[in-house]
Amino acid sequence: MAVPLHPSTRWLDDLLGLFYPNLCYACDRNLPSGQSDPICLTCRYKLPQTDHHLHLENAFTERLWGRLELQTAAAFFQFVKDGRAQRLLYHLKYNGKQEVGRYIGKWYGEVLRSVPAYQSVEAIVPVPLHPRKEKMRGYNQADWFAKGLGESMDRPVVQALRRVVFTQTQTRMTRAERQVNVRQAFEPVAGVDLSGRHVLLVDDVVTTGATLEACGAELLRYSNLKLSMAAIAIAD
Repeated sequence: MAVPLHPSTRWLDDLLGLFYPNLCYACDRNLPSGQSDPICLTCRYKLPQTDHHLHLENAFTERLWGRLELQTAAAFFQFVKDGRAQRLLYHLKYNGKQEVGRYIGKWYGEVLRSVPAYQSVEAIVPVPLHPRKEKMRGYNQADWFAKGLGESMDRPVVQALRRVVFTQTQTRMTRAERQVNVRQAFEPVAGVDLSGRHVLLVDDVVTTGATLEACGAELLRYSNLKLSMAAIAIAD
């Protein structure tokens, strides 16, 4: 049971809230005093979740159909322009809020660990950033999503890929342009062997799937590797 705040403590907490507001990263409204979760209860309910994990074939797998041999794939949220999921991704990628990725990963991991198709996953591999871009941003957002998934699913996060080409931003590119942009941009990390493993490749958002395709192709060089994918959101 929560212990009520002493009046003087509540006054100080309210004062600090004026200068250092504790906001929900999905709706930018004030969180209740003392809440440590970065998403309010209303947004947890209203975020547009998909049902991908309930189907081996879905809108995510269809995006990569004929391009890679996949076990299955799932995105947690549907990306809607100016919606809650977009605001979460903005805070994660551009506003230094790594904890958002970890929080969503733990949340989605709790969902996936009860799904038979994901129970055989043995390692979680995040899509890497180029070292120059990671230095500029300070972190790789996919790493933090992977960390949260790993905690909930009790699976190791393996840095099995590295990005060797510094590519242009893909925000306004077509599918064909994205495929060219990431061609030969990734390679396996020396000394890592995932042969015979079921690997979950993860990224923050899926658009055309070109980056995941390029990374997945490198992972499938390992003998008898089984490949599944997960993402925070999928865009139309």
